[in-house]
Amino acid sequence: MSSRIDLSKILFLDIETVPEFEYFEDLSETMQELFEAKTRFQRKEDDEVSDFYQNRAGVLSEFAKVVCISAGFIYTDTYGERSFRVKSYYGDDEKALLLEFKELLDNNYAYHDTYLCAHNGKEFDYPFIARRMIINGIALPAALDIAGKKPWEVRHLDTMELWKFGDYKHYTSIKLLTAVLGIPSPKDDIDGSEVAGVYYKEKDLKRIAIYCEKDTLAVAQIFLRLKGEEILPPDSMISASKF
Repeated sequence: MSSRIDLSKILFLDIETVPEFEYFEDLSETMQELFEAKTRFQRKEDDEVSDFYQNRAGVLSEFAKVVCISAGFIYTDTYGERSFRVKSYYGDDEKALLLEFKELLDNNYAYHDTYLCAHNGKEFDYPFIARRMIINGIALPAALDIAGKKPWEVRHLDTMELWKFGDYKHYTSIKLLTAVLGIPSPKDDIDGSEVAGVYYKEKDLKRIAIYCEKDTLAVAQIFLRLKGEEILPPDSMISASKF
């Protein structure tokens, strides 16, 4: 399938998320009880709930928030040279950045004409963004509103799913996949487990955005390799003020 898709019709993306509150104790009493209930079967017997919250809440959409979305596309100039244009939406105001991203999808990327592509996107990025939009009272853009759609009408690509080749038990991290495919690793500064610390302790959103952009480029590079094409040169990423 990947070999038949026009690269210009793909919006590559990655998101970074953190617990909505820094500490478990900052949650309301009701939300503390609900977190304990939701994670009851995930926690080991000796796991402290507060520690589990700090380690795992950032990937649970009911208890986390999006702090960055990076989106990019492969641009080919008139000479056939390719570059990767990327833009990041980041900040403490989750609703504001989600609205900006929704505007991108609504105005620049019509659902019927564009694919979204992320690594593990079907299990994480796409549903996480959709749930957080609903929690923030934002109407879903057509590209994320898949209810009632037939499978072939949902234009969501997932590089991890493509790499599985039908093997549903197979999980491969983006770090491992870039390594085996000969793609420069995006994990040259921080990794996902450190994002919450950078956000709450260092308060360095720009650092998070740079990390997110590198992951987005890595997704595009993986897709190119799956498509049987040469990857982009290391210096091909260009920050775009707008698409």
